[in-house]
Amino acid sequence: MATIEKRRLSSGNTRYWVKWRLGGTRTGAPQSEPFDTQAAAHTFKLHVEAAHHEWPDNWIPRQGWAPGWVPGVGWTRLASEEAPEPVRFADYATDLINSLSGIEERTRFEYLRDLRLHLIPAFGDADLRDTTDLTPKRVREWVNALQAGIPDPRTPVNPRTGAGKKGAKRGGRIGWLRPPLRPKTIQNLHGLLFIICQAATQEDPPLRPSNPAANTRLPRLDDGEGADDMCFLTRDEFRLLRDAAHPDVRDMLEVFVLTGLRYSELTALQVRDITIRTAPTTTGGRTAVGVLEVRRAWKRQPDNTFKLGPPKTKQSRRRITLTPRTIALLQQRISGKGPEEFVFTTERGAWWRHSSFYNRRWVKAVQRAQALGLTKKPRIHDLRHTHVSWLIEENVHAFKIQRRLGHKSITTTMDRYGHLVTDLDDDLLSAIDGIPVPPATDALPANATTQQLAAVS
Repeated sequence: MATIEKRRLSSGNTRYWVKWRLGGTRTGAPQSEPFDTQAAAHTFKLHVEAAHHEWPDNWIPRQGWAPGWVPGVGWTRLASEEAPEPVRFADYATDLINSLSGIEERTRFEYLRDLRLHLIPAFGDADLRDTTDLTPKRVREWVNALQAGIPDPRTPVNPRTGAGKKGAKRGGRIGWLRPPLRPKTIQNLHGLLFIICQAATQEDPPLRPSNPAANTRLPRLDDGEGADDMCFLTRDEFRLLRDAAHPDVRDMLEVFVLTGLRYSELTALQVRDITIRTAPTTTGGRTAVGVLEVRRAWKRQPDNTFKLGPPKTKQSRRRITLTPRTIALLQQRISGKGPEEFVFTTERGAWWRHSSFYNRRWVKAVQRAQALGLTKKPRIHDLRHTHVSWLIEENVHAFKIQRRLGHKSITTTMDRYGHLVTDLDDDLLSAIDGIPVPPATDALPANATTQQLAAVS
């Protein structure tokens, strides 16, 4: 351990020397440090011992603690240093998004839109350097406000119907200055805030020590956003919808539900993406077999135009085997067309833009089907969900479903559709029924002794 040696100087003053060996061992190099007072020497001795008989961090021999370092507190700003300029959240976030690499321009456009509409109104003037300004509590309050919405006092909402007494302005909802946001939207907005604050902690030097958006509890996706928000059609329900649709899109809807493609992939499908050939059968005849390659998808641009680009993810580039029914439908569509012509087009030969298909074909088909007895109100994307539900009904392995859908991981597939897998319950029940049951002891009297029970166990 360290020791304190008192010495009398020739001047008559007293000096206190703290002495120790590095590492606290006998073979360690001897070290010493002088002090004018016994109290200062004793304090330094404690620091040496706490540092395992090494020089304490940020101690400068013969000078003392490094400027700005306070033991037990840490680095503090020197009085002579000027306070750093505040970094406004609005300015930093805008510059960060504009400089992000590896993202599509449409994604950048959507980030800037969400920043302008939801983040800057809440945090725009906050100083990212000031940990008392942008705090976890402020983030939580913002999330709660997004979930609650802002009622319009001029048009109160009817608690029974949810409608207001007066009409809403164009683009608004009756009874709300800002309606409540859906859990998925809130998660996306919070994710953007998290990215911005995390980037601030990783600057060199860091703008702040921690991320205030970390560990925020968010609304659950299954509160109106999970499985209950998906619509799965039975085969009879789909036939009802298909037959209610305009004749020029019936085969398109059927290929949609038989392949599970995304709408952006289906409408980007070209003749060259389909390979159909004949193969011999076990009976000596020949049958048509085919595959469909997903190579491209429509991408919305910042100016709301579309261009062809790669699919959503790397895993989305995939080969899909085709059923005989799908092959028959596609053969009718590709006959007489060139390799780069689209498979599904309008009566004028143009590709089906989502908004046009929705308004001119989808809404009317759903309304007609409902008039004929359909009790559900499916969305366009629900045909992809329906495709998955049909595969799960046939006990297709989740890994095969993941590959067919082009999901990035099987976790995505199971998180979204795992609740539909019922064969696991059957396996569990079979396993439980197969567990041997010990012999019954009902032949023993109710007041059997411990020895009697042990004899049959």
